[in-house]
Amino acid sequence: MPDPVIPPARWSRRQEAGAGSPHISRREFVRRLGLGAAAIAIPGCSEVQSPLGPGTSPPEELVLPAGKDPEAFIRHSPLEFETRREAFGTSGIVPYERLFVRSNLPTPDASVVEDRDGWQLAVDGVRNPRTLTLRELKTLGVETVAAVLQCSGNGRIFFPHGAGGSQWGVGAAGCVVWSGVPVRSVAEALGGVDPGARFTTGTGGEAIPAGLDRDDAVVERSIPLEKGMTDALLAWEMNGEPLPLVHGGPLRLVVPGYFGINQVKYLARLAFTRRESAAAIMRTGYRLRAVGEEGAPGQPTMWEMSVKSWINHPSGADATVQRAGPVVVHGVAFGGARAVRRVEVSVNRGRSWDEARLVGPDLGPYAWRPFVAAMTLPAGRHLLVSRATDVAGNTQPRDRVENERGYGNTSWRDHAVMLTLS
Repeated sequence: MPDPVIPPARWSRRQEAGAGSPHISRREFVRRLGLGAAAIAIPGCSEVQSPLGPGTSPPEELVLPAGKDPEAFIRHSPLEFETRREAFGTSGIVPYERLFVRSNLPTPDASVVEDRDGWQLAVDGVRNPRTLTLRELKTLGVETVAAVLQCSGNGRIFFPHGAGGSQWGVGAAGCVVWSGVPVRSVAEALGGVDPGARFTTGTGGEAIPAGLDRDDAVVERSIPLEKGMTDALLAWEMNGEPLPLVHGGPLRLVVPGYFGINQVKYLARLAFTRRESAAAIMRTGYRLRAVGEEGAPGQPTMWEMSVKSWINHPSGADATVQRAGPVVVHGVAFGGARAVRRVEVSVNRGRSWDEARLVGPDLGPYAWRPFVAAMTLPAGRHLLVSRATDVAGNTQPRDRVENERGYGNTSWRDHAVMLTLS
């Protein structure tokens, strides 16, 4: 599978930094770069949005990393590509060709994957700190987990206040299979975690450009130590292939059940720390805060995902060309940090619900489950919605939690699909 190239810039996003920030943000820096390299251009791509959310103007062209399916994506920026609803399929696993792309900094040069086994990871906060190559990491064990990778801002487009950032619909997510060594195995091999450590902190290996403060630019996130030592992986493989460059290859931190921002790409340092990282992306970024508030360390951070579902079919053109009669509805559901127990579908704006059937193999608590519901519908317009319930009894809510950055949207009402039958 070819590794993607860095695409040229046609930037249209809002600046990540708040008003009055003393430094330029990572995203503003990327905007100013004028990223350049070979890529493919596909004209005239657009997205059919939920009838309950605001619309968006589509980009004039789609510029894709190498090996991606041009029919599968909506382009938000040179570093961000959203999977269309109709491109997810029903298998439960999203292949590289259709998996969304989200980056905080420009993709490193392809030379970093020329010698994958030579990639180096510094490990600190253990009894015997040292730097390990990927070749050495592979001798410490291997596990495989199917897990949903989802951007914190997935569903941002439905927030009425116009939350800053890429206007994701449902497609900043995908379920993939990761393989790598457990974080706990690495810690054990190096003598165990230092007493007093409370966090597992991962640092990305992207170069920090001259003129930018390290803490303002670096991708560095901390998660609770217990989570890191339970089921987090240092992954070098995705869907049975070497981890592609655009998805963090050659080495990435994978934290099943957590939002994608915690799953640090190009992992260069793993540390067991007493305090959360001081990097802006941890200290003030990705904080759940009221509309109009600035980010601050005391606010909830975007760690654990919660239960969510949406319908993928019918959608797009398929939602307007069908005739009255039998309709097969299918979509995906996941519980975030817990398995899904049940999915229900409504065709009347949630006034009544029918249970859908979970299909395909159960790939574990962190994977999503495809669901299907067969029904017969008369001619006219039908608002289709789904809602999921996890094994702990948590049910997907009707309404979103309003917040400044448009994070964590699990509203079933926002994710509706309008179906018109003739």
